[in-house]
Amino acid sequence: MQRIEKIIKELTCQAALHSWNATLEEGNVQVQKTRREFEGDFTVVVFPLLKFSKQSPEQTGESLGVYLKRSSDLIEDFNVIKGFLNLVIAQQYWKELLDGALRSPSYGRRVPGEDSPGVMIEYSSPNTNKPLHLGHIRNNLLGHSISRILKATGNRVKQVNLVNDRGIHICKSMLAWQMDGKGEDPLSSGMKGDHLVGKYYVRYDQIYKSQVQTFVENGMSQKEAEAEAEVLIEAREMLRKWEAEDPEVRALWKTMNDWVYAGFDQTYRRLGINFDKTYYESETYKLGKELVLKGLREGVLYQKEDGSVWANLEEEGLDHKLLLRSDGTSVYMTQDVGTAHQRYEESAFDSHIYVVGNEQNYHFQVLAIVLKKLGYAWADKLYHLSYGMVELPEGKMKSREGTVVDADDLMDEMEVTARQMSEELGKLEEFSEEEKRRICRQIGMGALKYFILKVDPRKNMTFDPRESVDFNGNTGPFIQYTYARIRSVMRKGADMHKGTGNEELNKKEVILIRMMHDFPEILSEAAHTLNPSLVANFMYELAKEFNQFYHDYSILSAETAGQVSQRLLIIEAAGNMIESGMELLGIEVPERM
Repeated sequence: MQRIEKIIKELTCQAALHSWNATLEEGNVQVQKTRREFEGDFTVVVFPLLKFSKQSPEQTGESLGVYLKRSSDLIEDFNVIKGFLNLVIAQQYWKELLDGALRSPSYGRRVPGEDSPGVMIEYSSPNTNKPLHLGHIRNNLLGHSISRILKATGNRVKQVNLVNDRGIHICKSMLAWQMDGKGEDPLSSGMKGDHLVGKYYVRYDQIYKSQVQTFVENGMSQKEAEAEAEVLIEAREMLRKWEAEDPEVRALWKTMNDWVYAGFDQTYRRLGINFDKTYYESETYKLGKELVLKGLREGVLYQKEDGSVWANLEEEGLDHKLLLRSDGTSVYMTQDVGTAHQRYEESAFDSHIYVVGNEQNYHFQVLAIVLKKLGYAWADKLYHLSYGMVELPEGKMKSREGTVVDADDLMDEMEVTARQMSEELGKLEEFSEEEKRRICRQIGMGALKYFILKVDPRKNMTFDPRESVDFNGNTGPFIQYTYARIRSVMRKGADMHKGTGNEELNKKEVILIRMMHDFPEILSEAAHTLNPSLVANFMYELAKEFNQFYHDYSILSAETAGQVSQRLLIIEAAGNMIESGMELLGIEVPERM
């Protein structure tokens, strides 16, 4: 079924040729939804047409409206408000849409084909020196939802993770464990492996600050003390040994990383996150070093007297960027150069999206420039989705000081909060204990995911756990409860006939159908802008509109059997769309609540 906006544009182009002898492209016809205070469904903006009509806005709109109404049965009526032609769409269009495509769970989606654009999207990218925290949750939820949205709009998507499993930060946790661990492991400590390693990352920072303070008290300057702290020197030496493949250092590194990976896997499963491939910096940094040294030989990079290798970015309006330290060890940029090269060689992507916080804007700007200097034109296909920071009402979190909110702890809190609020509202009284646990998990995780994804990724945000579980307002539980209400009505009306007939659609019914008609455009825009909040907030508006309809009109006890059938179609379509949209956000919708 052809979309009404396209029909309107085609007819407008025909009108321009017929009435004004003007050739008009569809792309130059502006069609938008009619504002609620005016009568109509869609509006043609008349002002761009005046150069063809040579008439006033009112005359142009009137003549165009007459032509459109005469040319198509789908245009029932029109009115002109200054330079805007408001069109009333015939009920038959909405009924055919409701009887057909609108009720399909795949409405608005496209299936990727062999020739579809290939998109690689990297997200998560954790360090193996600490557990995933609230900031990682936003990263993972954004990456996973954007992947689903891109797939739903016809892209071939490959979801990848890059684990930062090497570097000075990893050595800090290892060193602290050597100093204070006394052989502790996840089994003996009863801790998840990522939490255990994170404990020693915090411990390293405590030791480091203590040593710095001692040096300062003995007369050393703060800057000198920070550079000369014994534990920092030992960590740097451990990194050098790691790159030299010292067996003892490598063995400890593998053991502690394995602890972390097991912990990460549990967290990912709970979040509903998955990847098509995981890359490890320990496996790509050498390629990065090779590419940097090749660039040095070719003269696009330069070496300082101490042996360090740099890129001169002054022509690009930036500074000089270190790529290899004087001791030959790599920096983040080096390994990202190697990883990007390996990925393109493997997949030849049409675009590569990095989902990384906005504190890394400079890093990804430099990465593209360095790759171009090394001769890789595909660097133009790299895109950094720079998302804002997420904080708690208490303020910013700091990993080194142990003030972060671990992802696991937060998910536990969400499920507990969901149960408390559900019990306060009497929503769990009819369920078994097993059902209560399942529903509270769905509500808690839905609240967490929705609250984060409803915010534009580029904005900073504050996450309030209790506010997110509110069953009223723009929250996940509100939408989940709406879906459960729809499913309840559908179960009760299972034996009733569903179909459109001669019944007139009332204004509220048309508004609901017209709103659902917009979903493909919302989905397309979300994919184009990499913004899941467009889908999230559309789901809220749809749920809100449905609840108003449900409040104002009876469904199963409508005046006629035809009205019952028609309204069952409408709520079936709404339920399918809520389920489809929430699935794009990674959120489950319970059948009963």
